[in-house]
Amino acid sequence: MKKAKKFLGLILAVSLSTVAVAGCSGSAKGDVSKTNTIENGKVTITNVSYDPTRELYQQYDELFETYYKEKHGTEVEVIQSHGGSGKQARSVIEGADADVVTLALEHDITLIEQAGLIDSGWLKEFDLDSSPYTSTIVFLVRKGNPKNIKDWNDLIREGVEIINPDPKSSGGACWNFLSAWKYALENNSNDEEKAKEFVRKLYANVTVMDSGARGATTTFVENGQGDILIAWENEALNSVAEYPDKYEIVTPSVSILAQPSVAIVDENADKNGTQEVAKEYLAYLYTEDAQKIIGENGYRPTNEKVLQSFKDKFDLNVRLCKIDDFGGWNSAYEKFFDDGAVFDEIYGS
Repeated sequence: MKKAKKFLGLILAVSLSTVAVAGCSGSAKGDVSKTNTIENGKVTITNVSYDPTRELYQQYDELFETYYKEKHGTEVEVIQSHGGSGKQARSVIEGADADVVTLALEHDITLIEQAGLIDSGWLKEFDLDSSPYTSTIVFLVRKGNPKNIKDWNDLIREGVEIINPDPKSSGGACWNFLSAWKYALENNSNDEEKAKEFVRKLYANVTVMDSGARGATTTFVENGQGDILIAWENEALNSVAEYPDKYEIVTPSVSILAQPSVAIVDENADKNGTQEVAKEYLAYLYTEDAQKIIGENGYRPTNEKVLQSFKDKFDLNVRLCKIDDFGGWNSAYEKFFDDGAVFDEIYGS
C-alpha cells in the first residue's frame, strides 16, 4: 500500500511538473517558458521558486516592482513559478527560462550550476552564502494534539499517520529527513545502523508522500489526512493562523537550520538582458523592508534586528543542527538522497 501511494504521488508529480514547466502555478503571473525581454521600457524576469514561497514572493514582488520603478524609472514584472525544489531545479536545467532561482536548498542550485547555467562562485555572490532568510522544521498536529506527539520518537509509534513530502522531489523533505536522522543519532549513541532503523520506522508511518511541501500541507490541512505533518515552520505558522481552532505546532527537541538559497541563472539572464535587474531583485531581499515581509510570511529574517521584532512568532530557543554537521550538501546528498543511498534503502525495505 505504501509503495502504491508513492507511485500514485509520483504520477501526480509528473503531471504537475508538466504544468509547472508549461506555465506557472499558484500565485504565478505568467508563462515560465516565455523568453524574458525588455520591451517599451518594461523588464520581465522569471523567478523559479519552491513550493511554499508563493505568498512571500507575491508580496515581495509588489514591493520590489515599486522600488525599482521609483529608483530607475523602469517598470518591472516578475513572473513566478512554484513546485517541489528538486523538480524546479530540473525544469530550469531542461529549459525553463528562469532569470533567478530561489530554491529550498543549496544542492538544487548546484545542480543548475553543474549544467552550465549558473556561474561558479554563486554561493558568495550575496550575503550569508546567498541565503537571505532561514527556516526550520516543526510538527503540525490537530488541535489538542490527540496523539500526544512531543518529539521525533513519537513518530515511530504504531498508529501514528504521518504526512511528509518526498525527498526525491522536495527540498523541504530533505531538511525533514536530516532533522530526524540527527535526532536518531543523538539518541542512539551515534550508531548509524540504529539511526537507520529509526528512520525506517518513521517512514513506514508515512501514509501520503507528496511531491512537494505545499502539496503535503494541502493533504493534511485541506484534505484532513494524517495525524501529523512534518512541515516547514512557515507552512505550519500559516496553517495555524488560518485555522487557529484546528491546528497547533509542536517544536521537536532537535531541528535544523534550513537555509534556502538564491542565485542568478547567468546563462538566461545574459541572454535576456536582465542580469542587472536580476541581481538587484535578489540583493533587495536583504533590505529591512523586505526582511519584514519575510518575517510576516513565516520565514526567519537574517537581519537580527528584524528577527528580534518577530521573537513572539518564532521559537528562537530551539536547538538547530546545521547542514555542516552532515559534511555539507554534496556529502549529505550522496549519502542519503542519491539513487541507492540511505533513503532508498530504508524506504524500499
